[in-house]
Amino acid sequence: MSFDPADPAGQDFRDAVQARLGDFLGGQGPVLRRIGAELDPVIRAARDYTSGGKRLRPAFCYWGRVAATGQPDDPTGLLQAASSLELLHVSALVHDDLMDHSDTRRGLPSAHRRFQLAHEDAAGVGSSTSYGTDMALLLGDLLTMWSVEMFESSPLPPEALAAARPLVEAVRTEVTCGQVLDVTAQAGMAGADDESALDLVGRVVEYKSASYTVVRPCQIGVALGSGGPGLVEAMARFGSPLGRAFQYRDDLLGVFGDTSQTGKPAGDDLREGKRTVLVAHALSRSTPAQASRLASMLGRADLDDSDIATARGIIEGSGARTAVEEMIEDGLRRAVAVLEGTDMTAEGRAGLLELAHRSVDRAA
Repeated sequence: MSFDPADPAGQDFRDAVQARLGDFLGGQGPVLRRIGAELDPVIRAARDYTSGGKRLRPAFCYWGRVAATGQPDDPTGLLQAASSLELLHVSALVHDDLMDHSDTRRGLPSAHRRFQLAHEDAAGVGSSTSYGTDMALLLGDLLTMWSVEMFESSPLPPEALAAARPLVEAVRTEVTCGQVLDVTAQAGMAGADDESALDLVGRVVEYKSASYTVVRPCQIGVALGSGGPGLVEAMARFGSPLGRAFQYRDDLLGVFGDTSQTGKPAGDDLREGKRTVLVAHALSRSTPAQASRLASMLGRADLDDSDIATARGIIEGSGARTAVEEMIEDGLRRAVAVLEGTDMTAEGRAGLLELAHRSVDRAA
């Protein structure tokens, strides 16, 4: 079985990732049931939140391996190792939604809201909100541990797993530390000047998004394919500008996106108080009065459509939206230049090139 580099994260690839996730979680079901029926809602939630999605991290891992040594005759082991990154991703989303107080995820109630509603429906004892919070924390932790188990149990040569293991360990640390930086930024703990705020936001983007979404998955794939240090290093030069561009597109969609396509309420990033590059540029480029007005709106859960429209007007009027679009174009250009100038398989280059374009040319 092989995949089309012209459609590197197409339906056949996503189905293959879903099959690996389904097999793994299916194996966990009996483990949890032996502990008790109380775990049934947890495994159901794990299955629900690992269904769907763009599968970009497994795709970058897979095509990183292809870039090193081509497509494997039997992709089962590679797909399992790559799919473990999706479990890590969903664990981060569960915790992220909790910290951001998000109500939805992929068109479903977010995990903490799901468990809160279950508590309310069952007329449970104590606070429904606290129950939802506690269960979401535990679900996220369990998914993180399962991502380790899924990777380590992949049917791949031990030497391949050993080569990739430091990179997998790095991405787990980096995404968590990136989240710490994000919380610090949202709390206004970066320092009062614009330069300090922009520096912190830039590091959030690198570690919470660029490294986690593109750099490390690509490098893990290269390592699983016994690629050399030169190709591993090239994946950093490719993935950092592309991963940043990917996040900048998310930042724009979080403010200007179409709810029917993003699956999130319009302007939710503003209600959550996210200190994105888009917001940081708007605050630094606006008049003092406009910057003060925009800052006063960040983190307000009660923002209505009129408030969101006002915030959008300030952001657009400051030139921040245009500036971020230019940053996306520049990131894609730099990433493509690395692919064109690096020795790798033709299939791998084609697959990564297509993934690069799809990462930034999107509406969700």
